[in-house]
Amino acid sequence: MTFLHAIVPVYVLAGFIVGALVGITGVGGGALMTPVLIFFGIPPITAVGTDLLYASLTKTGGTLVHGYNRTVDWVVVVRLATGSIPAAALTLFTLYELNIDSATSHNLITKVLGAALLLTALSLFLRKPLIRFYASRVGELDAELVRKLTIVAGAALGVLVSISSVGAGAIGVTVLILLYPKLPTARIVGSDIAHAVPLTLAAGLGHWALGSIDWPLLATLLIGSLPGIFVGSNLSARLPDSAVRMTMAFTLLAVCAKLLLY
Repeated sequence: MTFLHAIVPVYVLAGFIVGALVGITGVGGGALMTPVLIFFGIPPITAVGTDLLYASLTKTGGTLVHGYNRTVDWVVVVRLATGSIPAAALTLFTLYELNIDSATSHNLITKVLGAALLLTALSLFLRKPLIRFYASRVGELDAELVRKLTIVAGAALGVLVSISSVGAGAIGVTVLILLYPKLPTARIVGSDIAHAVPLTLAAGLGHWALGSIDWPLLATLLIGSLPGIFVGSNLSARLPDSAVRMTMAFTLLAVCAKLLLY
């Protein structure tokens, strides 16, 4: 079977839609694509691994657009990566050393993915109340403390993303809004997308070593996602994302319930 015959139109469409949403809001890579792939019958471990490389390559395109538009704070990106890359490597090494059997890994990934989606959906629903509560109770943090907390947040994302491919988007954006309240939304989205590139690449390469990448599927998704994220990234500074965020949050809750009850 040639590659052209292997292309599934619904995967191309899914790649475009998710790519556009990621470009606009910084949210949706793992949170939407991994559950979609699982529901299409892709094994969870393969869905996670393939989605990680998909996210890395897709968000590279988004980073180029955001970088051109000067909506990336590279200091924030480096701080997040300082925590996330070592944490991702350690998590993947631990999974390799434990040599978990396929049934156990299926259950682990499904449950962690469900919990991650729940956390992601809640962060989307409660973003504004969280920010108001944080501002009233915590206020502006010391610059050095912000630097340290950013690294710690990156480490937490590294663990979560390596296991479930979820978290780099919605959770990452929410954390950045709390830690950097004066940073414009477009720069928060751009910085989150830029940070996701090395994180998902490192985690994806780890899954490649574990043999959990479907290369034809990855190529098919990218056919849709690269144009999608280009369109979304150019629209990110012009469109309100509240309606998209709420739609995604309800979708994620439905997917989460399905996974946790699986």
